[in-house]
Amino acid sequence: MKGRQRASGLQFDSDGKQGNDFNESRQVLSDRDEFEKEEKGLLDLLGRGLSREFPNPQRVGCPDSEVLRGIAFRKLRLADAEPCLEHLSSCSPCFQQFSDFCKEAAGQRRRKYAFLGAAAVLIIALAGWLWVKTQYSDQSTETEVLDLRNVSPVHGHDPIQADQHHLELHRWCKHLILELPNGSKEGADEVALLSETGAPVLASSGTARSKDKGGILKLDLDVSRVHPGQYFLGLRQPGEEWTRYPVRVI
Repeated sequence: MKGRQRASGLQFDSDGKQGNDFNESRQVLSDRDEFEKEEKGLLDLLGRGLSREFPNPQRVGCPDSEVLRGIAFRKLRLADAEPCLEHLSSCSPCFQQFSDFCKEAAGQRRRKYAFLGAAAVLIIALAGWLWVKTQYSDQSTETEVLDLRNVSPVHGHDPIQADQHHLELHRWCKHLILELPNGSKEGADEVALLSETGAPVLASSGTARSKDKGGILKLDLDVSRVHPGQYFLGLRQPGEEWTRYPVRVI
């Protein structure tokens, strides 16, 4: 080669067209985002023979390896790296080292994006699980089950006897599940907490379903609205009399 072809303008041909293209590209690559878009084009341009055509065994004017690494890993702005880019266009060893750093940086970015993607999926899954757990936890701690299958109801308007078995209902209860006695009918049921005089103080309704030999009735009943004390739990189908069970709200 007659003298060393300098590539401050990348003058690979006589009319300087290639050099002008490179200078225009350097002006466009003024910040980090633009570097990302044009990086492949820059490497393609520089790679046209640069890896072999400009040997520099004495490494004259070569920048430190950390500088090349900083450019490849986007830790150094291209505006500050222009002298190094000019040197890369006329030094095959530096260009080869810079290319290796670029490959290493690209691999690191791919691993980073894969990790961030996996972390995002994990966070979404964890958030969904916590939401579901909270929903079910809240409902389970506010749900009470009363088994009426072995409890004798109070007939007529008899008062509650001191020695009579009482069901217990907590004031934190908002959802009630009733295990109904054998022979219970399916269909709509009215449920109420009745005072000792028989007056409803809290009412709700639900639909009884068959279960084995008995039945099950699920309903919403916010017991926090009543005071602790002695009540009757009344059940009836529309138009019928109340079937009453002694219950203590605690």
